[in-house]
Amino acid sequence: MMTTTNKLKKLAGQTAIYGLSSILGRFLNYLLVPLHTLRYTTDQYGVITEMYAYVAFLVVLLTYGMETTFFRFLNKKGIDGGSVYATVLYSILSTSVLFIAVALFFNQPIADWLQYPDHSEYVVWFAIIVGLDAISSIPLAKLRSQNRAVRFASVNIVSILVNIGLNVLFVYYCISAYAAGEHNWFIDNLYNPEIGVGYVFISNLISGIVKFLLVLPQILGDKAKASYPLLRQMLLYTSPLLFAGLAGIVNETLDRVILKRLLFEEIGTTAALSQLGIYGACYKISIIISLFIQAFRYAAEPFFFSQSTDKDSGTIYSVVMNLFVAVCGIIFLGVMYYLDVLKYFIPNEAYWEGLKIVPILLMANICLGIYYNQSIWYKLSDKTIMGAYIAVFGAIITIVFNLLLVPSLGYLGSAWTTLICYGSMVLVSFWLGKKYYPIPYDVPKIVLNISIFLGLWVLSMVLETGNDYIDYTLKTSLLIAYIIWNVWKEGLLKRLNFGS
Repeated sequence: MMTTTNKLKKLAGQTAIYGLSSILGRFLNYLLVPLHTLRYTTDQYGVITEMYAYVAFLVVLLTYGMETTFFRFLNKKGIDGGSVYATVLYSILSTSVLFIAVALFFNQPIADWLQYPDHSEYVVWFAIIVGLDAISSIPLAKLRSQNRAVRFASVNIVSILVNIGLNVLFVYYCISAYAAGEHNWFIDNLYNPEIGVGYVFISNLISGIVKFLLVLPQILGDKAKASYPLLRQMLLYTSPLLFAGLAGIVNETLDRVILKRLLFEEIGTTAALSQLGIYGACYKISIIISLFIQAFRYAAEPFFFSQSTDKDSGTIYSVVMNLFVAVCGIIFLGVMYYLDVLKYFIPNEAYWEGLKIVPILLMANICLGIYYNQSIWYKLSDKTIMGAYIAVFGAIITIVFNLLLVPSLGYLGSAWTTLICYGSMVLVSFWLGKKYYPIPYDVPKIVLNISIFLGLWVLSMVLETGNDYIDYTLKTSLLIAYIIWNVWKEGLLKRLNFGS
């Protein structure tokens, strides 16, 4: 039988491998941020920001919680794993194909509603992008359940590299070559400057097709049959997850949708898109912490479910939460201490005015990560409806506070709304979890840790001298001290057998 330490080592190992595709992969995608912000004006980047906000919403809609449902039913006794996979796959496949067909048929009315009447092709491209992504998510979930992390990472990284390569070709090479008056077969026949930011979307479309082709063997190779009675059970389980997911994505993306619509009447569409572009670019820096959260979630969800029958599961979940907060604190300090360097990730100074939102959104994402950890209580107790209630509660906060704060504070209001929303969801989830599925989280230790890394950040600003050498030496020393404190506090050397 595996000890708690060995289980944590296994989780860490899986997180590291999944991180290869999510952290490294999304980091490679982040390399597109300086490219896009260099080539496109703030209002053009606002178009990119807005369209991908809609994508995030549609991905949740088209997967409707079936990934989590797949893991839950896969670990239920008396249910054939092959039938679980086939049922989920065929369900997602059917709904995704229907979605693509509807979007293609109504592409112009949808484009009009999006306020891009001259670009109905955006609707066509993104319908295919989102549909293929939803279908691909299920064979990828199967790879996660089989602990085939390397294969999972390979598929995602190849897709990401294709996306990056095409962005470099279209956005970096073609724009500069065309502006310089260069002529060759590719420029003359395949490049159209009027497409503009559309080349970002075309690159994404082609990379999505590549990902789908890479997982196609897992789709075609499945010989099990779908079970309609099983599907009914799954839909009952996943329905609250869908509402929770939709409400959750409102919390995550509404700010990037609502900014243009709340501001364009007052400052004009171009200026509103410019504000959205600045917000979206600086948001990318704050999302650094979500790279770790995503990699952790990929490994943690199947891990948490597999530990649910262990008598020490509560202790395991508590220890994982402590370690999670500690790592988030390290990332927070790393970003804020070296923000003057990280800002060059956005080479266009026109975007830098938005850097003030970074600490706010970093804390918001930490709260979101804590909530993801907590959410295991309603998934294991089959009270997924509670997750829906919490997410709807968060969505209401998001809508109300955006409406209240954005008109007066602009994108800064959206940043504060995000923090208020996720902080509130953590508190509500913790209160409900204690009632329905108590997990012995060490709350004083968590609060102390958060207070310490926030205090160290404030201390670095108070002690700032204006001398880069002295200031960076101080910040690095404080960061190392924080790491050493966490290693000692959590007894990591002993847990990982590095001590005597």
